[in-house]
Amino acid sequence: MHAFDVLGDPVRRRILELLADGELTSGEVTDVIRVQFALSQQAGSQHLRVLRESWFASVRAEGARRFYAVEAGPLSEVDAWLGRFRRFWDQRLDALETELARGRRATRKPADDEPGQPPRRGEEA
Repeated sequence: MHAFDVLGDPVRRRILELLADGELTSGEVTDVIRVQFALSQQAGSQHLRVLRESWFASVRAEGARRFYAVEAGPLSEVDAWLGRFRRFWDQRLDALETELARGRRATRKPADDEPGQPPRRGEEA
């Protein structure tokens, strides 16, 4: 399964968001998924399986509990693919930063009572 096929599903994206904060048990993940997406425990487990089989998540057993964690490999591949397009939004973000700086300079007024400021033309000292 292609990375974007995996990430195209909102349930799997949400699971990865949950796991990004740290390892969770399958029960903890499926509890959130059941509430947020009105899915059964079985459907939540299916999404965990897809993430595990596509290497987006790893699982480790501790007794009867299964702990899931995010795996960076596939995400770094997605990031590398997106890198080809990053220049499109980087240029726009740089332009936005410039405009914001211009706006801050334009709205900044010198304080009349700042010490050490020479009097303005036409004003008394």
